[in-house]
Amino acid sequence: QVQLVESGGGSVQAGGSLVLTCAASGVPRSVNYITWFRQAPGKEREGVAAISFRGTWTGYRDSVQGRFTLSRDNSRSTFFLWMNSLKPEDSGTYYCAAGGVDGQSLRVRDYKNWGQGTQVTVSS
Repeated sequence: QVQLVESGGGSVQAGGSLVLTCAASGVPRSVNYITWFRQAPGKEREGVAAISFRGTWTGYRDSVQGRFTLSRDNSRSTFFLWMNSLKPEDSGTYYCAAGGVDGQSLRVRDYKNWGQGTQVTVSS
């Protein structure tokens, strides 16, 4: 049973930083990616950043490129999203997910294992 638990959300001012943590257990070796998604009220869930389960590749949506950074611990049990220079449009509920199709890391429909989410609010 895959279990993903997000933590680290909070409220920050624009330009501030947060680090989100995804504690993962029971993830099969065959999983392609651990990916962060976010969803703002009234908007569709969107992929933010993905890291290959091996940790050898990372990918980011254009709007967070250069501001967000993914990393993981050596045991592949904890995955981090380092968020810098936060903007109000980064606000939303952030979800950690496991799965994905090789080469399509940020597509919502390719993921079936999700955490409960952690709230991020960035004020101007």
